[in-house]
Parts: sequence; structure tokens; C-alpha cells
Amino acid sequence: MDFKENALTAEVYRGLRASVGWVNLGEEQTERGLERSLFTLAVFDGEKAVGMGRIVGDGIYNVICDVVVAPDYQGRGVGTEIVQRLLGYLNGRTPEGGRASVQLIAETAKEPFYEKLGFEVLPSESSGSGMRLIIKK
Repeated sequence: MDFKENALTAEVYRGLRASVGWVNLGEEQTERGLERSLFTLAVFDGEKAVGMGRIVGDGIYNVICDVVVAPDYQGRGVGTEIVQRLLGYLNGRTPEGGRASVQLIAETAKEPFYEKLGFEVLPSESSGSGMRLIIKK
């Protein structure tokens, strides 16, 4: 597998989202989102895109999003490697004595995958429920 940093294209992004049944956004919105990402990762098996992930945020508060592994490649450790590399990026940019918060919204039933990687299901003793609002036009 070839893990390419900051090489995620709109075509790869849209193709991988479609491969797992996720709704795709318009081209302009997709391009703008990718351009404004802090860090992206695209995974290839030869020429075939098989996984991706990205980080958005400001370096203090960060969101891991769009972690996708093509169905034929799931269960092979690709998703784990993607998340570990995303966290490695954030760890490398958090200064000594500093603190960074990393959030994500797991797909239904994928919480155990993220718990194995150190994430905590909310609510917890230290945090309330995660929340979101979707704006549709």
C-alpha cells in the first residue's frame, strides 16, 4: 500500500465515499473542503484508490473525518494505519507542554474500531454528548 500525504483529489474523495454508500457533495464544495483541510491521506494499491482520511481544524481543536476504506480492503489494517498516521500528524504538531483535542463522528457500529485506537465514546465522565447540526440547502 502506498500512503500519500496531502494528495487527496476530489475524484478519489468522491469515488471512495461512493464505494461505501456515503452521500457525495457538489464539486465546488468538495474542492473547497479539500483545499482547506489541515492534512489529507490517500491510500493506493497500485493505481487503485483504496482508502483516505483527513483532518480539519486549527491545531488546537481538530476533527478527523472522511476515514474510508474501500469494501474489498476492509479488515486488512488499512483503516488502522490511516487513523494512526492522522494522529501522528497531529502529535507531531502539538508543542511540548501543549494540548490538542481530536474529535470524530464514527459511523454506526464503528465505535469499537476507534476505541481500540484510544478514542472515548461520549458521553463520558469528562465530556457530554457529541452533537451535530446538518445544514441543507
